[in-house]
Amino acid sequence: MKAFFLACLAALLASACASESRISDADKLQLYRAHAGAPVPNFQYFGRLDGWTPLGDTALAVWTKPSEVYLLELKGTCQDLDYAQAISVTNQFGRVYQNFDKVLVLSRASNQIPCWIKEIRPVDAKALKQAESEKRAAQVAEREKT
Repeated sequence: MKAFFLACLAALLASACASESRISDADKLQLYRAHAGAPVPNFQYFGRLDGWTPLGDTALAVWTKPSEVYLLELKGTCQDLDYAQAISVTNQFGRVYQNFDKVLVLSRASNQIPCWIKEIRPVDAKALKQAESEKRAAQVAEREKT
């Protein structure tokens, strides 16, 4: 029983440490904005997303290819974006347009209110990944210092 308790305590501490090294949505959004290029009117959509990341309730990043990322700034808040199981992006003949297309949150709890895309900015994926690694390392170093 004592060994089980110690194992549970170790797992709990490990998960707490892992969650502390997580970058907050606000910090993530700052990183994405810092590594995003100038706004573009649209991007090519291949029928599916390789991934997506909520960045608060007014922005998200979508991957159309493993190394092709776009920062989508939304017109207002997008309900349940942080808790969505999946999203969908509307498109016109294989292109997603700012001020015309929208993000749909797909979850059981959501009533699928469309989230209009205000701005599209391509992101330098390689530089972003490096910046995220540096941010996590700085958080770990700060935590170890205290």
